[in-house]
Amino acid sequence: MSIYLTAIIKSKPDTVAQLRGVLLDMVANSRKEEACIQYDLHKSAEDFTFVFQEKWKDQTGLDQHNQQPYILAFVAQANSITDEIVIYKTAKLA
Repeated sequence: MSIYLTAIIKSKPDTVAQLRGVLLDMVANSRKEEACIQYDLHKSAEDFTFVFQEKWKDQTGLDQHNQQPYILAFVAQANSITDEIVIYKTAKLA
């Protein structure tokens, strides 16, 4: 069963460019993963908010994704370059 995620990441005002680079690297690497069906990154036109729309083949694939070195590196530095991270795991209704 597919797994859908929406991740909302708010940057610190002085780390927007750095965070953008890290997130774009995550996109490039995540899209190479076998279980990745969709991994799109958006940026708010109004503030320092980034939004991921993700779709994963299954929970096992998502679990493997979350253990990748580039994801662990992001998690390790997240407090210094983000103000807030909210992740929604959802089920597609329509």
